Amino acid sequence: MRGTLLTVGALALLAGCATPTMPPPAAEGWQPLSLPGKAVTHYSWTEKDGRPALEASSERSASIWRKRLDPALLKVGEVSFSWWVQGLIPDANVADVEREDAVARVIFGFGGDIDALPLRTRMKFELAQALTGEVPPYATLMYVWDSKLPVGTVVVNPRSDRIRKLVVDSGPGELRRWREHRRDLAADFRLAFGETAGPLLSMAVMTDSDNSRASARTWYGPVELR
Repeated sequence: MRGTLLTVGALALLAGCATPTMPPPAAEGWQPLSLPGKAVTHYSWTEKDGRPALEASSERSASIWRKRLDPALLKVGEVSFSWWVQGLIPDANVADVEREDAVARVIFGFGGDIDALPLRTRMKFELAQALTGEVPPYATLMYVWDSKLPVGTVVVNPRSDRIRKLVVDSGPGELRRWREHRRDLAADFRLAFGETAGPLLSMAVMTDSDNSRASARTWYGPVELR
């Protein structure tokens, strides 16, 4: 049982550390990445309402679209992003391990002193590295659209406390229109983790519906660091 729990916990870290798949044409260093044992969400460059966008189509699937960053060149400050969501997954809930799907996520991976983390956490990191060939980020912050949780809710991932989610859209009221967000990434990291953000290693988007056995369709605008 202990080994199974560690395996599940390690897989939860892979939003910031995943295995490359054969990519479709990518732009500006963004690439699709798969999660072990999961069907792949399809990502493609397109337009939505006359705006350049990355379309994500999930059919009982979970995978990400990620860009690695050079931490030496980046200061953690503000970020802007946008998304257009077709519909919600009614039973999904990013706080429930059995229903942990989200129609829209923007994800940031941060560096830090992994050796200072608890032994159990380091064991999960080692297992994730064995599965993927990559060391997971020290901390991962996700901005999410949840079906019911109030905006401003911070959720600690039940499988790894090194992943935390901040709800920035909730419910169906803003569906089928572009939602624009501008966030103080450093302040949100302090809110979620209670510590100062380390170097920024990666950013990603993710639309997943595997746990709910459902479908989801979302368009993402540019993710821009300021």
